[in-house]
Amino acid sequence: MGNSRVLTTVEEAVSHPTSTWKNFTALIKIGIVNSNAITTFTGLWLAFMLTDRHFLQSLNIVIITMLGSSLIIAGACALNNYIDRDIDPVMERTKGRPTVTGKISGSKVLVIGFTFVIIGLLMLFMMNITTGIIGVIGVFTYVVLYSMWSKRLYVSNTIIGSISGAVPPLIGWAAVDPTLPPMAWMLFFIMFIWQPPHFYALAMRRVEEYRTAGIPMLPVVKGFAVTKLHIVAWIVLLLPIPFFMKSLGTPFIILMTVLNLGWLTIGLMGYRKKDDIKWATQMFVYSLNYLTILFTAMVILSVI
Repeated sequence: MGNSRVLTTVEEAVSHPTSTWKNFTALIKIGIVNSNAITTFTGLWLAFMLTDRHFLQSLNIVIITMLGSSLIIAGACALNNYIDRDIDPVMERTKGRPTVTGKISGSKVLVIGFTFVIIGLLMLFMMNITTGIIGVIGVFTYVVLYSMWSKRLYVSNTIIGSISGAVPPLIGWAAVDPTLPPMAWMLFFIMFIWQPPHFYALAMRRVEEYRTAGIPMLPVVKGFAVTKLHIVAWIVLLLPIPFFMKSLGTPFIILMTVLNLGWLTIGLMGYRKKDDIKWATQMFVYSLNYLTILFTAMVILSVI
């Protein structure tokens, strides 16, 4: 029954490609799936490069890991949409989700979510136990600890949710090398530390929406001044990380340090600017470019 519902959704996407496919990609949050695919691939790539294993001779590992990780993320995002369908209507950026508009029924969302998660986890466990367990931790943290529990109760919800966002590079690395050396954990820490300033900046821009929805985001509970302080503090935590990644070479250490200092400089400028929303937008945009440049550089510089 579950598989037939998934197939029905796929068939509808084929017959009505524009609207149905758009609803489907919104349901699984395709942007999050794609961005996490980049960090998963970086973990895979660096593990191959730094353990002297041949990438092209292990394409089965790459394909299964990438597909498995993408499926669990897509499934977890679908379940998150199902859980949030009561608060999404009051937020501008989420009121068009198919779980709000009714374009995809709640039962279909559950079937799609659980099916994707189960298939994805099975694929990750095909790699090794470590990879599968990390996948389970990621899903459990995002769906249960974040979406079902902390998001509506605690101002620390962003930090708790950051755990799930930090596991994709670990999944990629573990598929190649389940011992998870310090370099793999540096990728985890980069992603974990990056998320609070990124999402706090977003929360500042959407503070009234979160307040209306009753979500205790930091700007809602503590105000902008405290949020700015937290953003800067988290960015400071990134400063020592490049010096623990010497295997990527001096150019990477310099690049990440420059990116860190650039982000910190913009952060400190927030204390001088009167327009907090404009500053939060600059911080948000910088965070997106930061992550893209950093992970792309890791792949390129590991080959040079």
